[in-house]
Amino acid sequence: MPTLTELQSLSGRVAVITGGAGHLGQAMGQALAELGCRVALVDRNRDALNAAAKRLGINPEDCMVADLEQEASRIALADAASSELGGVDILINNAAFVGDSELQGWATALEKQQLDTWRRALEVNLTAPFHLVQLLHGHLRASGKGSVINVGSIYGLLGPDWALYQGTAMANPAAYAASKGGLIQLTRWLSTTLAPHVRVNAISPGGIARGQPESFARRYVERTPLARMGREDDFLGIVAFLASDASAWVTGQNFAVDGGWSAW
Repeated sequence: MPTLTELQSLSGRVAVITGGAGHLGQAMGQALAELGCRVALVDRNRDALNAAAKRLGINPEDCMVADLEQEASRIALADAASSELGGVDILINNAAFVGDSELQGWATALEKQQLDTWRRALEVNLTAPFHLVQLLHGHLRASGKGSVINVGSIYGLLGPDWALYQGTAMANPAAYAASKGGLIQLTRWLSTTLAPHVRVNAISPGGIARGQPESFARRYVERTPLARMGREDDFLGIVAFLASDASAWVTGQNFAVDGGWSAW
């Protein structure tokens, strides 16, 4: 019987993490790098990628610039992963179109949410993960240890509690919820389609503390069984588990890492 250390080892494997220069992407990169994995972060900004690579102690030349909203950029990314990395064992679809209060047709009332913004969100949050798996599934299959981890959201599982947002500029756009819900269902579809050669699972984070307004944070914490918002380090263990052989008999699952939010 293998030891737990042996099951968790990612030595010799290659991981591609989209949205890799972001807070959560870097945390995931840290977890995999600690287990011996070669980590390639993907994001839109080269300077941000270089800074993230330096912080994590990984090779910046492995990191790749891509705009996942663009089909051609996704194809170029897959080609680079093949030619420069020699393949992919682990794909983490972490990049997300999250917008902000300044984006037109996003953080606003239902009747003011715009279709072009809706389409952009679905392109990044749902179409891009599907397309990248489609492009890279040959490498993932050939690995013999292929693992896809999709990053969903509790709002792909649950409707929003609008009381949380009162008095703030924050919002919960329909396109974000719909795209994340679709990603969770895509996870199930891919898990049976790519089995038994590739495992596909999802993580659905709850709210992560990122300097939100005090009123929002207070309400959120009051509604969370573990009585705090999330931190990036809350995701190290679940990513290590799903990427490694520690979860060799786990596929098609969605793990809510939310402090118990979805248990009510």
